[in-house]
Amino acid sequence: MDLLTFLQQLINGISLGSMYALIAIGYTMVYGVLRLINFAHADIMMVGAFASFFAMDSFGISFALSVFFAILISVIVGVLTDKIAYKPLRNSPRISLLITAIGVSFFLENIVNVTFGGTPKSFDIPEYFDKIIHMGSAVLTPIVIIVPIVTVLLLCVLLFILFKTKYGVAIRALAFDIKTVSLMGVDSNRIIMIVFIIGSSLAAISGIFWAISYPILTPYMGVMIGLKAFAAAVLGGIGSVTGAVLGGFILGFTEVIFVAFFPEFGGYKDAIAFIFLILVLLFKPTGIMGINFEKSRF
Repeated sequence: MDLLTFLQQLINGISLGSMYALIAIGYTMVYGVLRLINFAHADIMMVGAFASFFAMDSFGISFALSVFFAILISVIVGVLTDKIAYKPLRNSPRISLLITAIGVSFFLENIVNVTFGGTPKSFDIPEYFDKIIHMGSAVLTPIVIIVPIVTVLLLCVLLFILFKTKYGVAIRALAFDIKTVSLMGVDSNRIIMIVFIIGSSLAAISGIFWAISYPILTPYMGVMIGLKAFAAAVLGGIGSVTGAVLGGFILGFTEVIFVAFFPEFGGYKDAIAFIFLILVLLFKPTGIMGINFEKSRF
């Protein structure tokens, strides 16, 4: 493999990892606040992709407007999921919340399946994303360059919100001790709603990026993507926003490079995420950037 080809695979891997990272942030933020692994989160990504597809296909609106529509629908679904499914179980055992999250995941998959049918849908890629960029012998598309840049920008915005705004302080305080913060007059349900709004928005953006990169949509597309994003969150350090992004980058890069070097084992590329997950749980359960939950959050 020559240098330019390696560079191409490197960029492809970072692009793939960026999409995992955007979903992993949602996992890690909800876990940081509620100690809940929201397995329905990846299906919100799928809802975002289908919402963008529906907006362009049925209403004929532009791609840019369909992005805002997808984010809006994903935020509504995310907030309603919390209000209807999770809020009534705030004080229940964690296993009840976990089972509920799995049930919500199945519900979203099947409601989309009933609405749009099980036949895979072809996402209409905007023309400007379909151009070819030549870098010597390497061939790239604009989306593989745009995705990492947008991911880093969104990470910077999120870190600013968490550490430089009053809502960020409230989120981190709530994550530290939800009962005490509630006693101090903070509306905990409102702050949790903001967490779901942020996570659902990032999931919708990731879903649109995924639809552009792999333009075949199915109601169950979020299952494997979600499991990999969860593995990325654990790899980077569940509860750490920066760790979730780092874990996504590492996972995406490794997956692409593995297939590039060992194409005959391409069918096993999905196993990489779970190998990482097992190794991390065995040797460093807190992840690469795992934080001390007794001292800090995110």
